[in-house]
Amino acid sequence: MSKAILDRASGFKLGLFSPNCSSGLAVTTVEERWSGSWDDNLALAKLSDEVGLDFLLPIARWIGYGGTTNFHEGVLDPVTWAAGLLANTERIAVFATIHTAFNHPIVVAKQMATLDQIGHGRAGINVVAGWNKPEYDTFGVELPESHDDRYALAQEWLDLVQRIWSTEGSFDHHGRFFHVNHVEGLPKPFEGSVPVLNAGASPQGRDYAARNANYLFTPFADAATDGAATVADVTGAARERYAREIGVLTLGYSVCRPTHAEAEEYHRWYADEKADWNAVDNLMALQGMHAQSFSKEMLASFRGRFAAGHGAFPLVGTPDEIADEIERIAAAGFAGMTLAFVDYLGELPYFAQEVIPRLERKGLRAPRSAAAVA
Repeated sequence: MSKAILDRASGFKLGLFSPNCSSGLAVTTVEERWSGSWDDNLALAKLSDEVGLDFLLPIARWIGYGGTTNFHEGVLDPVTWAAGLLANTERIAVFATIHTAFNHPIVVAKQMATLDQIGHGRAGINVVAGWNKPEYDTFGVELPESHDDRYALAQEWLDLVQRIWSTEGSFDHHGRFFHVNHVEGLPKPFEGSVPVLNAGASPQGRDYAARNANYLFTPFADAATDGAATVADVTGAARERYAREIGVLTLGYSVCRPTHAEAEEYHRWYADEKADWNAVDNLMALQGMHAQSFSKEMLASFRGRFAAGHGAFPLVGTPDEIADEIERIAAAGFAGMTLAFVDYLGELPYFAQEVIPRLERKGLRAPRSAAAVA
């Protein structure tokens, strides 16, 4: 199944987002919130592989967001996390999230090639151009005020990584941000390169994804309006400016229960009564000041979404309701989406048992028996 994450003909992609982080995406104080421990991540990866999910996507964090829980205070390093999971799974793709400001491209090229060798072509890279100023302060690095500068660095960074993967022998590179000599890189990735994912909502971020990424990863408010418009804008820009195809992924969180009332009750309890509101407000303030991943209009109305799932789209209800909502997201043109749960290990089995077969019957995903041998 080498590079199967790129096979869009196989159907709407489903992955898990942020399981390497304590609390996942739920900014809540409930006791059952996700641990983020290695043992739980390993069990979750094996389960995800077994039920036919397509990929796992981590977050890279070095300090928490404060509040009662210091949301995301415990985070497994994405590269070593990916190595361990790729070595213990068979089919699922595993991304490593890499910040261009804090990781040298020569080192990253070697790390990603090694990951792809471990997974026999199942590694992917999520490139982050940078936005979280307190983490820049932690590293003693200045956050460029200009999005143009952040993405100019990210472009040279990725160009250098990909040149290392594609060049036999050694080369020198002297650019605006990097000056390196007699660079060489072996081993290469398993099939020469790895899929690239990038999250961005600013004009510079969208253009970077159109130019470089296999998938743009972005939120939306409504699938039929701004979601469909985003897909059309990004895929059109990729074709017109760069003569290439790109898919668009989005993010969601799931509260799936046998009845709508049960789902709504649990959603209200963990994301309202038990929300860590100080951490929510810290996270939203940083997103609004530096990230541009969410529009001002989104941030003004998304406080509840941030508590429940870091601003992701809510999938709250019965299996039928959630399958219908995912069908609407697919109809807007999205190639796939990530999922998150308050307790990934506790809740994924029910989702896999009830929702995934409904998506298969809708023709959105290939039956698992077929996917397992792809």
